[in-house]
Amino acid sequence: MTETGKTRVDLRIIRTRQLIKNALIDLLQEMDISKITVNRIAERATINRVTFYLHYKDIQDMLEKMAEEMAEDIKHIIRKPITTGKFDKDVKWIMLEHLLEYIAENAKFYKVVLGTRRTPIFTERLLNVLTELVRERTEILSSINPNTLQRDIVIWYGSSALIGTISFWLRNDMPYTPQYLAKQLSMIFQASKK
Repeated sequence: MTETGKTRVDLRIIRTRQLIKNALIDLLQEMDISKITVNRIAERATINRVTFYLHYKDIQDMLEKMAEEMAEDIKHIIRKPITTGKFDKDVKWIMLEHLLEYIAENAKFYKVVLGTRRTPIFTERLLNVLTELVRERTEILSSINPNTLQRDIVIWYGSSALIGTISFWLRNDMPYTPQYLAKQLSMIFQASKK
């Protein structure tokens, strides 16, 4: 098979998986995950069941893979090098702005998986990613300015506050821009260090 042939196959696979994911998201807007079947997903995606099973073992496998993909995408976003000309104390929270912009760009997906309680696997995966982010920030801050706060409590609080704020922001149709929300969260975190 030529290189062009491989690219076409890869593009078809990507396109088919996207159709399947979009179908699941559409169905999750309408019903609980327990009522969604492979048949319903296949019908909505305009594919047959066999095609679904070429990509996923079952719906749970699909959710697992989608949650892992989401976590990897978010890790990539928050690890992206910051290339602004700014050198002030807010630079370290530009990654939060990038994260919120990414979530806003993919609002339909995130409103369903984070804005509802239908698929807790996504919230759990995002919480793990945000916990790691807060842990890294907390370790940097505690090495600079050790205080009497218990580090694990700060990590639990910070990551839960972030995911809770993002969930409410989505449920309320993102009334603030990602930039404004990131700035507000940055100010809250700055104030909590004093």
